[in-house]
This record gives sequence, structure tokens and C-alpha cells, in this order.
Amino acid sequence: MRKLMVMGKLAFAGLFALLLVACGGSEKAEDTAQAEQKAETIHWKMVTTWPKNYPGLGTGAQALADNIKLMSNGRLDIKVYAAGELVPALEVFDAVSRGTAQMGHGASYYWKGKVPAAQFFTTVPFGLTAQEFNSWVAYGGGQELWDELYAPFNLIPMAAGNPGVQMGGWFNKEINSLADFQGLKMRMPGLGGEVLKKVGAMPVNLPGGEVFTALQTGTIDATEWVGPYNDLAFGLYKAAKYYYYPGWHEPGSAVEAIFNKDAFEALPEDLQAIARTAVKQANLDMINEFTARNNAALQTLINEHHVVLKAYPADLLSALKKASYETIAEVAAQDPQSQKVYDSFKTFLGSVSAWHDVSERAFINARAAE
Repeated sequence: MRKLMVMGKLAFAGLFALLLVACGGSEKAEDTAQAEQKAETIHWKMVTTWPKNYPGLGTGAQALADNIKLMSNGRLDIKVYAAGELVPALEVFDAVSRGTAQMGHGASYYWKGKVPAAQFFTTVPFGLTAQEFNSWVAYGGGQELWDELYAPFNLIPMAAGNPGVQMGGWFNKEINSLADFQGLKMRMPGLGGEVLKKVGAMPVNLPGGEVFTALQTGTIDATEWVGPYNDLAFGLYKAAKYYYYPGWHEPGSAVEAIFNKDAFEALPEDLQAIARTAVKQANLDMINEFTARNNAALQTLINEHHVVLKAYPADLLSALKKASYETIAEVAAQDPQSQKVYDSFKTFLGSVSAWHDVSERAFINARAAE
């Protein structure tokens, strides 16, 4: 009997050990399956409105894709397509909306024909600077309005960069009064283009890759683009002589990353967080790069290419400001979404301007004083 009891205990112990091994093996198998699922590479396409490898903007899109791949340890691999490689520059919005590409990189004012209120999320003449725009989006209700605006198109928008205050533009004649804008064909998208209409000019909406040729051939009489760093790379000094400032029409032009909502929400939560974090980093990096490089590029334009740098006359800027406020109010009144976005924008602008009167503006004036 004792022998049988011992044998029974040994059998039970063996069975228990087998169960532990089986359970352990099951857990290991489950861990392995989870690891393999986690390590699976997801391939995306990003379409952009920029020429291939274009400094600051095109390279910014590529850097964003590279960072997402690095931060995800290769799990989210995004191939970047320049304007025209997969879809034309001005079809990025539609391509991402319908899922031809999972991600886009451009500027929201290109889509004003589809979503009039979208142009408020690039820039507003005499409006918010880059930092002010970022603050409105992050803490002033702007992001919620942007999300609401793009939701019907199955899109998620995010601020992905900003070159800061732009230049006023390139002209082949001097601009001394509002009369000099009469009949002028000028490349200027968004709300700035609407202001040009009000003062008698003819705005033309062209993607970046077509600007130089249009100016050189006389298809347009003048153009704005971005600022010295980009304008030097485009060679615009070869097509026009006079370079005006400041960029009244674009005081801070937000670059936009858009995600196809279905594709984004299908990502694991950690990859969603990585994508959002990478976009935030790209948003900061672009303003840093343009701030660092613009003045050196401006000196090259002046000293090596003999560009004539000129300031808009104060009375002309005053007239453009008046026309801008009138135009923006009229555009906002045309549809409820635009009015809702503009009301939020205007309220935030008033608040942040009051603060900057006693902070940044006061400091810069003090720093510049003799």
C-alpha cells in the first residue's frame, strides 16, 4: 500500500509538472505571437504638395516619415511622394480622404474650394504668427474646430510645421501704392488672394513646382512664395528683381499633416502616439530651421544675386490691412463653418495681441532702441 501511495504521489507530481510546462509553453507562445504582431511592418504612403527634396517643406515631409519609422523601430514605414509622383499637388486632400494614400503633407488653404473654412488653418492676413497659431490650435480651441471641419472627409489634421512670417513677394516693378496692384496677376492662394481681388489684382493659385516657370514666362506678373531660404532654392531671383517685405498676407503659415482617419485608427495605440509625437516634433523643427537659415539666404540674394530689397510703404500696408479685415469678415459670413472658425480665431488674436503688447512687442522695441 505504501508503495502504491508513493507511486501515486510521483504520478501526480509528474502530471503537475507537465501542466506547468504546458501552461508556460502556452504563455510563451502567446507572448511570441504578440511580439510577432507588434513587429509586423505597416506600409503607408504620404503624398505632398511640395517638389521632391524641396528645402524645409519637402525635406520636412521626408524627415517626418523618417522619424516615425525610427521611433516605431521600423513598424510604421512611410514612403513619401512629391507633388506629381502619385497625385498632383492640389489633389492631396482628396487622395488621403479616399485612402489612395494614408497620409498627406501640404497647406490647408489649397482646399478652400472644397472646404472654405480650411484656409483659416494655414494663415490669415495680418493674423496670428507661427507661435500664436500653435497656441490657438493647442490651447485656444483651434484643434477641435479643425477636427470638426475635416471629419466629414474622413481626415485627421495636425499642424506639422511653419516657416514663420513670410516675405511680401517678388515683382518686376516697384510697388509704391495700392494703384500698382490694379490688374496685377499674382500667385497668392488663400485669404491673401481674396484680398488681392478686393484691391483690383488677379490672384492665381499655383503649387510650388509651377511658380518659377509661371513668373519667368510672364504667365503671372508677381508671386509670393515663402521667404529667403525657400525662395533662393527656387531661383526666383532669376525671374524677378524686386523683393518686398513684410508678408502681410502670411504672418505664420501652418503646414498641415493629414491622416486618413480609418488608417490612423487602425494603428495600435502606441503607433498612433508615435505619429502624433513625430508631427509635433516636425512642427517645432520647421520654424527652428527657417529662423536659423533665412537671414543667410537673404544676404546671398542681396549680395550675390543683386536682388533689390524693399519695404512696402506704410500707407500701402495700412490700405491692405483695411482691405484684409473687410475681406476676411465677408469670407467668414459666407458659410457657418467659416464664421465659427473665424470667431474663435479673432477672439484668440485679440487676447494674445494684448499679452504680446506688454511682452514680446515691448521687449523687441526695447532691444532695438539705441
